[in-house]
Amino acid sequence: MPIKFPFTKNKKQTSSQPLGLDFNHLPEHVAIIMDGNGRWAKNRGMPRIAGHKEGMSVVKKVVRHASDIGLKVLTLYAFSTENWKRPKNEVDFLMKLPVDFLNTYLPELIEKNVQVQTIGDFEVLPQHTQKAVNEAIERTRDNDGLVLNFALNYGSRFEMVNAVKQIASKVKQGELNPEEINEDLFSSELYTKDLIEPDLLIRTSGEQRLSNFLLWQLAYAEFWFTEVYWPDFDEGLFEKALYDYQNRKRRYGGV
Repeated sequence: MPIKFPFTKNKKQTSSQPLGLDFNHLPEHVAIIMDGNGRWAKNRGMPRIAGHKEGMSVVKKVVRHASDIGLKVLTLYAFSTENWKRPKNEVDFLMKLPVDFLNTYLPELIEKNVQVQTIGDFEVLPQHTQKAVNEAIERTRDNDGLVLNFALNYGSRFEMVNAVKQIASKVKQGELNPEEINEDLFSSELYTKDLIEPDLLIRTSGEQRLSNFLLWQLAYAEFWFTEVYWPDFDEGLFEKALYDYQNRKRRYGGV
């Protein structure tokens, strides 16, 4: 019998509805696959890019809420290595979204003590995207509140293969003995080497797969799925995911 994961059906949930969430025991790192923008737009007879634009507004709300409740790290899957296969006009729009987001929202991120980081193959992104992101990283470098980590041109398999290459090179150069290779060493070669691993993965739109996202880092994370498309996601559903996480037992292979 196939395994079925629970979905939340409550699209009307808002952050004003009490859940009994314990704000002293939140997950330290939440990762989100923000899925369903295109389908949200299609259902309304709108172009796909309209869904991405609306999704950016939700990013602002969720980041603001994550900062307000004291999360340590929020990683958002903004653009995957596979997303280049989409139509050129959609890709071009997606490459402009970080620019628009950071140009309008950076002052608030600074005010809220948020630190911007990125993971992914950053150097192949358009120059205007790199410029906006680099400015945000530089201007928030000393902030010590929420780490807002954007996965841009990110692919987990590419990340792991690159880590293997780095380790193999060190072995070849005589800098490392094969017997010294362990999980910690491998993790130190990943984009996320300076971050704690995610405790909770959220994916919107009803899909139940990782889509080449943080395959190594999510080994012991809790997964939470909702049928709600990302543009309809809100603070209430975010807290519902956190509440469900708090009511699970994390055994890490034990009993």
